[in-house]
Amino acid sequence: MDMPNDSAILLSVVNMKLRDFYADLDALCSDLEWSRAEVEEKLGKIAYKYDETRNQFV
Repeated sequence: MDMPNDSAILLSVVNMKLRDFYADLDALCSDLEWSRAEVEEKLGKIAYKYDETRNQFV
């Protein structure tokens, strides 16, 4: 799956996948062959940060 270019759509996809399929962000990125740094950078631009305890971007 290609990473969505729109940050709001990326946020929705990532949080849904983290909730339903993956134990953490590293597992998601590894499986989808996405760069964790790129995901965090894109979502950081819209003021979201990964919360490991909640396993979601908040």
